[in-house]
Amino acid sequence: MLFPFLGFGQSSDVLRLEYLNIPENDTGIKTQRYKFLFNLPIRLNQKKDYLIAGLEYNKLDVGYARDFGFDKSGLNRFHVVDLNAGFITKWNENWNLVGIITPRFASNFTDGTLTDDFFLNATATMWKENSKAEKPYRIVLGLSYNSTTGLPIPLPLVSYYRRFHPKWSYTLGIPRSSFKHYIAKKHVFELALFLDGYFINIQDNIVLPDSQIASKISLSALVGALGYQYSLSKRMKFYTLVGRSIEQQGKLRNDQRGDVFVLNDEANFYIRTGFKIGIF
Repeated sequence: MLFPFLGFGQSSDVLRLEYLNIPENDTGIKTQRYKFLFNLPIRLNQKKDYLIAGLEYNKLDVGYARDFGFDKSGLNRFHVVDLNAGFITKWNENWNLVGIITPRFASNFTDGTLTDDFFLNATATMWKENSKAEKPYRIVLGLSYNSTTGLPIPLPLVSYYRRFHPKWSYTLGIPRSSFKHYIAKKHVFELALFLDGYFINIQDNIVLPDSQIASKISLSALVGALGYQYSLSKRMKFYTLVGRSIEQQGKLRNDQRGDVFVLNDEANFYIRTGFKIGIF
């Protein structure tokens, strides 16, 4: 997931290995994504302040089954590298404060590394939870500045989790909401609604048939999915999500981030599977 969230950088996971497959749809485009994420929390003192250092790497392989009238050779493979640096401190008995800065390199890297490949994201959140309550809950409130959205202002982050029954819980928020059923101690099913996507620099500009210049590629998708999760322990889990995009826009953009060509506006199936070690 390339949209920023809470906790350790763009994820509340310490380790994640993930494979995503978006099969070919009516536009003739298919995508595979390989993700590796690692965040290292370093305890600083008895107050339980933590320094967070982490790395996330995504490789995207994109295939095209139709001719769009321009050279697509620079649009087949992309890389996104995030470097996470953050700080977690306990504000009071109930609330934790989390601040993360995430330098990002996102490009097809056909000519090494260029200035336009660099983006800077930042997140600041307040985090409160009570896992020992009769009905455990967690609240996250914050702001996120993501230079890849094209909006020059911080955007709100809100997430509310409640386990309202021993076998049922829900999470409401952005970029993810879900409803979970705990079949047994190790087996969980969920219905999920979440945002996914990317914004990446194209090093060799593409001249389109109408003479416009494309220098960026983006995908934004709202996905509904059914998921299954198997827990090896409280923190270690295997998971699978199978669903379909409800709304999707894949576009080529110019240097001002304006739309110059629509690549993909048709729904896709969405299959994601992986292994994670998380803090929640």
